[in-house]
Amino acid sequence: MQLQDILYTQGFGTRRICAGLIQQGFVTVVSAVVDDPAMDFEADGLQFHVKGVPWAYHEKAYVVLHKPAGTECSQKPSTYPSVYTLLPPPLRQRPQKGAVQGVQAVGRLDQDTTGLLLMTDDGQFIHRMASPRHHVPKVYEVVAADPVDARQIERLLAGVVLDDDPKPVRAAACEITGAFSLRLTLTEGKYHQVKRMVAAVGNRVTGLHRSRIGGLELPADLAPGQWRWLTAADLAAIRG
Repeated sequence: MQLQDILYTQGFGTRRICAGLIQQGFVTVVSAVVDDPAMDFEADGLQFHVKGVPWAYHEKAYVVLHKPAGTECSQKPSTYPSVYTLLPPPLRQRPQKGAVQGVQAVGRLDQDTTGLLLMTDDGQFIHRMASPRHHVPKVYEVVAADPVDARQIERLLAGVVLDDDPKPVRAAACEITGAFSLRLTLTEGKYHQVKRMVAAVGNRVTGLHRSRIGGLELPADLAPGQWRWLTAADLAAIRG
């Protein structure tokens, strides 16, 4: 693949902009400046630098972000900063068909919810993760306003009725983790589901953190606001 096309697919701008970056000597491959936009490279596994910033070619982008509180999972946030501003420009500018551009969040977390957020430009992956028939478990650490007791856990496991659906929704797993905290596992994703389920058993959520999706735990060394690429092993763990 021509180097200008590699940069284009990775989100470094239009083909003209990418060609200009190369011609101006801003791109290095294996520590050597490449100034010919049409030079061919094997794309898979290619490591390069653009204006001194290291990058690696990925045919599809799969990343994990540790979402901090006070951010919105929206390209056009209403009140709080967008989580997309925490990503480098190439991830936000990766070309896609249609009007959509860059990676997209796989599901949304409320502005006050923290934790594991997947982002990708793979539409099939997003659909699979969002589809309730695939039953991908998502684990939440919940801090409650009032003490958590065994009766509340029993009701969450048995199923509670939310105001928009007469069919009960059940926790796939639920356990007390402290006097005012519990761990809740869901396999579907309704609007504000954790908060509404906890409210349905007579309590209230004051803190919410997503710690796991599928078999992938939020990396312990990933600080709030940081992101990293997902490995093949990570993706296998998520898919189960």
